[in-house]
Amino acid sequence: METITLTKLNSGKKCRIKKINAGMKATKRLYELGLNTGSKIEVVKNDIGPVIVSIYGNKIALGRGLAEKIYVVS
Repeated sequence: METITLTKLNSGKKCRIKKINAGMKATKRLYELGLNTGSKIEVVKNDIGPVIVSIYGNKIALGRGLAEKIYVVS
């Protein structure tokens, strides 16, 4: 399995978060939203603008810069 950034996945792909390589505040905020290492997510939208992911039935919009710092295994 290959580790890639969240922005590289197409819409409809399911993946698992492998690593978050962001600052302390950003990482804490992602953890509060449920985006923890090992969480299963699905990419809802990834074209222009923010990346929208679905986790536990909730949709979360992430800026492209932050999504670049989330490494996943598809």
